[in-house]
Amino acid sequence: MSDDGEKDNGADEQRSSRPESAASRRARRRPAEGKGEPGGKGSVKGKSAGASPPNRTDGGSPAVTKRDRGEPKQPLPKRIVRYLREVVAELRKVIWPTRKQMVTYTIVVIVFVIFMVSLVALLDWGFGKVMFALFG
Repeated sequence: MSDDGEKDNGADEQRSSRPESAASRRARRRPAEGKGEPGGKGSVKGKSAGASPPNRTDGGSPAVTKRDRGEPKQPLPKRIVRYLREVVAELRKVIWPTRKQMVTYTIVVIVFVIFMVSLVALLDWGFGKVMFALFG
């Protein structure tokens, strides 16, 4: 322990509790990406991330699509399979709530809905009374 009461354990600094940023999760998943490739993804020598190419003057990245490059469109079954794989990959990144959190959130939503229904019903009843008093 150090003077201020914290542990001097390097493992604690490397593995912190949640939440952690998406960038750190990506870096942990693909530690070797971009290594060994001079211009590969993840290699940012001499350039800032997201820098535009030298021939661009508007500061944006070139909007070149697969169709612009002349690549043929994938068949529908392959596009569907790719889409489903991407959906599963995104769902793996989700930090799902615990059961306790879900119960808490559900109770909060139910209480809020009951409050709003009561408020609208009260306003409806009040405006109805006023309208009957005015126009009888």
